Amino acid sequence: VQLQASGGGLVQPGGSLRLSCAASGHTFTFTNYAMGWFRQAPGKERESVAAIWWTGETYIAGPVKGRFTVSRDNAKSTVNLQMNSPKPEDTAVYYCAAAAGLRTVEAGTYDYWGQGTEVTVSS
Repeated sequence: VQLQASGGGLVQPGGSLRLSCAASGHTFTFTNYAMGWFRQAPGKERESVAAIWWTGETYIAGPVKGRFTVSRDNAKSTVNLQMNSPKPEDTAVYYCAAAAGLRTVEAGTYDYWGQGTEVTVSS
């Protein structure tokens, strides 16, 4: 199973950025997995940002609620994180991950991880 995250870069505070994650694998049935976005800033622990279950229900972490949204396209096996009005404190490496058969936001319960894409929020 491979998760390929993309879309990171430099964005100004108040701007917008869209991260995407493409999942692939011969034995990977995308609709069986919850998909999560996590981030890790320098010197900090990895934290959950958002998750979306196979039903389409979503979880958005408190620090980004009202600014970030998560969506998935089951036909394309992709999950997206729309970052609106980012703040400098959103600067981090963002990771997508997949968890089989669970509704979870705990990093330790995710089975597969992408390589991460770096987001820098700065003017």
